[in-house]
Amino acid sequence: MSDSTATTPGPETTTTRRALVTGASSGIGAATARRLRADGWDVVAAARRADRLEALAAETGCEVYAVDLTDDDAVAGLAEHLAATGGLDAVVNNAGGALGLDRVESADVDGWRQMYEINVLGTLRVTKAVLPLLRAAGAAKGVADVVNVTSTAAQGAYEGGAGYTGAKHAEHMLSQTLRWEIAGEPVRVIEVAPGAVATEEFSLVRFGGDAAKAAAVYEGYTPLVADDIAETIAWTLSRPDHVNIDLVTVRPRAQAHNSKIVRDTRI
Repeated sequence: MSDSTATTPGPETTTTRRALVTGASSGIGAATARRLRADGWDVVAAARRADRLEALAAETGCEVYAVDLTDDDAVAGLAEHLAATGGLDAVVNNAGGALGLDRVESADVDGWRQMYEINVLGTLRVTKAVLPLLRAAGAAKGVADVVNVTSTAAQGAYEGGAGYTGAKHAEHMLSQTLRWEIAGEPVRVIEVAPGAVATEEFSLVRFGGDAAKAAAVYEGYTPLVADDIAETIAWTLSRPDHVNIDLVTVRPRAQAHNSKIVRDTRI
């Protein structure tokens, strides 16, 4: 007869987890979907552009879901789909973007409204909708994750950037407040704040399709690329269940802060 006492181990994270990645039709979102798939995740890639999502699905084997994150009913439908098809272990709130580089006195109010709608309220809508699924996954498996991709714009002002810095700071505060509000639950809240990242669309969209202005943002130094941020996101999600990466700031080596980039005119 053994005198050992049987114990019941606590919940542990399963090998295969399921992540929702928003803004997945290009840039950091698409790179994150690729990286998580390579790491063995089941991925639901969400964005507005169905054609780009289908191409990503053909490349990676991810599931895709076309959705407008500014539409309450559409986001509710996404959450219902996730609940009906296996639940959710992580959400990567990546959808966002900047519009313009105007001074406050000449700011485009509609542009500001669009930035707040997608960067802040889009993140809010999705997080609210999927939090019950994440709580269920955390209780069953040991941990679940909310990852918000903000920006170094959330950490400091720069001339012409008040609309974008304000929106990203609001997203930063959303992240921090949620972390405080659900402390003690098996759900981590992670913020990844990239500096200058050269993607195919970010600066092009910001400058209304002006390719010369967009290219000038990255001249004379080596910027980050989408894969750098995707790798960082994957790393935060791979930490042991008891470890929370509250905030990680990722900049190019040449970028000291938002408005100081050391450029080599020979490049």
